Amino acid sequence: MTDQGLRLLAMALAIGVGTIGPGAGIGVIFGSALEAMGRNPEAEGLVRTYMFLGFALTEALFIFALVFGLLIGFNIL
Repeated sequence: MTDQGLRLLAMALAIGVGTIGPGAGIGVIFGSALEAMGRNPEAEGLVRTYMFLGFALTEALFIFALVFGLLIGFNIL
């Protein structure tokens, strides 16, 4: 396998593996938030605020994986 082929494989693995954790985390965040809103509708505003904060922080992990994958793929690292 050539050097470019290995770089593409490493890029795909970095991005692919980097999406597993945030994808599962986002599912847990939204599932738990919907359950909390269903049990206590009065706290919906606070739960929604923390839900979006958790979503943004979890999505940042995917963005880091995407950036590192692109850095590997374009021969910057």
